[in-house]
Amino acid sequence: MRTDRTLVFGVETSCDETSCAIVADGREVVADTVAGQVDLHARFGGVVPEIASRAHIEAINPAIERVLSESGVAPEDLAAVAVTHEPGLIGSLLVGLMAAKTLAWAWGKPLIGANHVCAHAYAAAIDDEPIDYPATALIVSGGHTALYRCESPTELELLGSTIDDAAGEAFDKVASMLNLGFPGGPAVDKAAREGDPRAIDFPRSLLKGQSLDFSFSGLKTAVLYHVNGVPGAVRDVPPAGPGAGRCAENMSPQELGDVAASFQQAVVDVLRIKLRRAAEQTGARTLILGGGVAANTALREALTELASKLGATLRMPKMRYCLDNAAMIAGLGYHHLRAGRTDDLSLEARATVRG
Repeated sequence: MRTDRTLVFGVETSCDETSCAIVADGREVVADTVAGQVDLHARFGGVVPEIASRAHIEAINPAIERVLSESGVAPEDLAAVAVTHEPGLIGSLLVGLMAAKTLAWAWGKPLIGANHVCAHAYAAAIDDEPIDYPATALIVSGGHTALYRCESPTELELLGSTIDDAAGEAFDKVASMLNLGFPGGPAVDKAAREGDPRAIDFPRSLLKGQSLDFSFSGLKTAVLYHVNGVPGAVRDVPPAGPGAGRCAENMSPQELGDVAASFQQAVVDVLRIKLRRAAEQTGARTLILGGGVAANTALREALTELASKLGATLRMPKMRYCLDNAAMIAGLGYHHLRAGRTDDLSLEARATVRG
């Protein structure tokens, strides 16, 4: 094994993926593993924090052992231990943070705390070419929808964020309304392929002026009313279920596809418009897409077209690095290490980012 590389061990447990990785020089994945929890949360239609944290406790040690075994890397060859410490579910964060602190202390290595949203803005560089900065990043996930001005991997300025629901959460809720299953993003994406994105004119909330903030609560409500009927409205057909009007059980596969496709198109349109606004305001010639919703096929196609029209370069993570993963944490940790930004064992977990 080459000994001239800087190897960083990464730990990620911000939500419902338990992930560990070793990354060389900020981009080359030496070994990584992700233990998901979809089966544990599916019947609830969303992530249950206590269940998630308990599952992390069970999965973290096997994940650490697997990465060390598969990589053939000895602890003494590592340069640092990087870990997600913000934002996320506090119980989940604490499991990964305590594991990382223990490793850093036992191995005598620097500890580096990473913001996992900022790591998503770096994920496109994992197992790929370096990102050309400055850049404008759109991060879209179950808990976050935000735009950033990126001067480097570690220098990010928030330009706009959601004022209510994140796009990924809206996907999950709409999937639940349509009985498509969990997680909602892939389920809606799949159903939308059989539908007409112009079938239903759902609202696109762009907020006032040239705002770079997002709002998806109105869109989510519009889908709910379309599927279940408007509360208090006179119906020609009796409800088919509790509180139902045109409930999903009575919709044909084509109708379900049309709702999914029309909802998805509304989300994609808003994200595309906001990213264009941000790119025009920053003047950056590199666009970055990151987060779990970055795996959505319609969004990837729309932003590829946008980048072409703007004469910009679009950087998207490989599909496996769209979801929360430790490779992006280790990769970002490498750049913090180079900048001399390390933490001590008093590093705290934060459910939200202060300031």
